[in-house]
Amino acid sequence: MKKQLLILLLSVLTLVSCSDESNNSSGQKTGTLKGKVTTINTHKAVGGALVFAFDDEKNIYYAYSNAAGDFELNAPIGDRTLYIQTGDGSNFRTNINVVVQENQTQQLEESSLRLDQVARIAYVSGSYDSIEEIIASLGYETESLTYAQLSDYSIVSQYDIIFLNCGSIASSNSISNNPTATTNLAQFVTNGGSLYASDWAIAYLIGGTNRTTACNASGGFIPDSTLCSLGNGSATTLNALITNSALANAIGLTTLDIEYDLASWQKINSVDESFWEVLVRDSTTNEALMIKTNNFYDQSLAGSRVGNSQNSDWITICHVPDENGSSPITITIEASALQDHLDHGDALGSCSAVGTSGTIYYTTFHNHANQNIGNSQFILEHVILNL
Repeated sequence: MKKQLLILLLSVLTLVSCSDESNNSSGQKTGTLKGKVTTINTHKAVGGALVFAFDDEKNIYYAYSNAAGDFELNAPIGDRTLYIQTGDGSNFRTNINVVVQENQTQQLEESSLRLDQVARIAYVSGSYDSIEEIIASLGYETESLTYAQLSDYSIVSQYDIIFLNCGSIASSNSISNNPTATTNLAQFVTNGGSLYASDWAIAYLIGGTNRTTACNASGGFIPDSTLCSLGNGSATTLNALITNSALANAIGLTTLDIEYDLASWQKINSVDESFWEVLVRDSTTNEALMIKTNNFYDQSLAGSRVGNSQNSDWITICHVPDENGSSPITITIEASALQDHLDHGDALGSCSAVGTSGTIYYTTFHNHANQNIGNSQFILEHVILNL
């Protein structure tokens, strides 16, 4: 559906999250690295990127880029590898070699800090949604999948990320009558693949026909107890609150108006917040408008990892910072360095995902073929880079 996102209130957080958050309790000598993270071809600023380096003991020094893409990192001196990643680092990342000098500040060339696409990305075309246009606007590449191809796991499993556009299930089709596609998507996520679905495409997740009109509909693979959505949204403007601080810092917004200007869209009626994280809410009713999870995992479908072979020399781990009380951080590293990290106390896999599970995002709003999407573009760009 066509929905235009208009700003209600801007919270420009240009200086938030670019400061160093690393540990230096060991007395390690350091220098400062500064730079700007951008997309690979279009050179748009990337907010919320994790920028990090290690000392010789595999202690991590890290910072996040702010909404303008800027970061400032206090890093251990000497020859270091500087890593830049979004999400868990498995789909978008880059790294460069740097020489950190004691008590010196070094401004890094922007051209060396552009975020590379590692993932192989696909989308299923929709009637009301075209996320592939936003992906292209960032300078990244996608491939088209048909609805029918979702029934062939040998095709589905080639990808790291699949975008399910609103309206991609035609009225002549029914996900409730396509258990093969449903199982394939469940297997895809279980084995590390990430999904994005918008509006009517929630039917892929929880069942229904070309959209969902009742709770506990047949089909889908997400447990019905975790999510209910009804296609009874009407033309309205909702006051939206970005409840996830990392998302707010990354895009430089905390509140906005979301205009749903056509007559029918999927409302989230109930959501289990122990399974899903709510990222954006209606500030008046507290209803969820955007959710995320990496808690789906079906042990019976566990098998070979999905995705691009470029990932074979890299591995995702849960890194334990040296700083007391600091939360573990999910990163992706060279497989050759794995043993050193295990010796440091790190663990295989994501810090938050269940098993090898990938990430699922769902938004009640989306972009449109006419590109009249307002500031939803900032949120959707963040989703793309963090799957």
